[in-house]
Amino acid sequence: MTTGNGSGTAGGGAMAPTGIERALSAAVGAGSADAVVDLLARTRLYVLVARLHADIPGWTAPLPMIRDESTRRTCVPVLTPGMLPPWHPEWVFREVSLGELARTWPYDVRRLAVNHGTPYAAMVDARPGRLKAWLRAEERSGGREHGRLLTDSGGPLHGPLAHGLALGAHLAVTNGLVWNQLGAAYEDYATDRARLRSPWGIPHRAEYRDRLASLMKNQLVGRVQEAALRTRHTLAARLGRTPAHEEWSEALARTFSARDADDRALAERSLHHIARYEERLRADGALAPDGRVDTLAAFDLGRAVNVVRLALGARYIDPYEAEQDVLRVGGLARGSYSSWTDFSLGYLMARIVHRAEDDGPEAAEATYRQSLAEHRILTQDPTSPYRNLPWS
Repeated sequence: MTTGNGSGTAGGGAMAPTGIERALSAAVGAGSADAVVDLLARTRLYVLVARLHADIPGWTAPLPMIRDESTRRTCVPVLTPGMLPPWHPEWVFREVSLGELARTWPYDVRRLAVNHGTPYAAMVDARPGRLKAWLRAEERSGGREHGRLLTDSGGPLHGPLAHGLALGAHLAVTNGLVWNQLGAAYEDYATDRARLRSPWGIPHRAEYRDRLASLMKNQLVGRVQEAALRTRHTLAARLGRTPAHEEWSEALARTFSARDADDRALAERSLHHIARYEERLRADGALAPDGRVDTLAAFDLGRAVNVVRLALGARYIDPYEAEQDVLRVGGLARGSYSSWTDFSLGYLMARIVHRAEDDGPEAAEATYRQSLAEHRILTQDPTSPYRNLPWS
């Protein structure tokens, strides 16, 4: 195994874009072919595709090939997440796993060129015996990593745009995606378009605009749940303290007295779920003893940022439009919350309450544990935007 461009690793260059590229450089520098393969098995890899080809239904473009001048060998080039080039309207990216590469590998090509021509390159042996090792590595790894914080050192790190992008960091951590990129792909071109269609029901640009407007108005998070929290917030302002459970329940009954039976029942269940998980959060040290969640708006605002990134990846909007949309979402978040912790707790609570309502307490328990772990990553990791960006 050698570096793909003959120039060595990143040891003498600038800081690698993300932890993935740093780990790749370390594995290459140590001369460990197996370590490189194991890392690639856990990493999203991308190949360049003409959008014209990507839009052909039911057809997958063949793997691209290049000639490496230093070795005079034909290679298949792939990129890691931190090395994707700037957004282009007619060139897109397809995500491939190491196992997929092994299963579809061109019979006459013997090298995989990772980040070719960059300081974070690796030239990986792709002879038939090594392809079997790729498959074994993918089986061991279980696929790409999730639940991790990835930051692009070349992306926005300060200022309003970084602040807006950080609102979507929960989903980025959930999916193992870079939180601060507005670029060539969110996941990849086909997946970005598919995720906009389902669950978001966005098949084109006009529908994107309508759905984003709904998210920015907090119309999708749940009107009954928001009304239940607003009732408590109003009562707390009048009492000068957080109402007891019974006081909140009585106020909620008055608020919903003129509503239909379904809304009244949902409001009472929402009160139960919110109170239960606030107690859990206090016991786990994530919520102050006198703390509470006053709005679930974070869920719609955080998802709005990710819808913007999906629309950019799907080529429904361009980078300038995406930036403006993210900045607008950031302004709305600052008007609804006073800190990153409050925002994160609002996002976490909405996710858990909806899961409890839709799928029951057992499913909600798993969501609670995952959401709490991600909340702790974002509020405690020293590299997190929630630790390094001022809220206002």
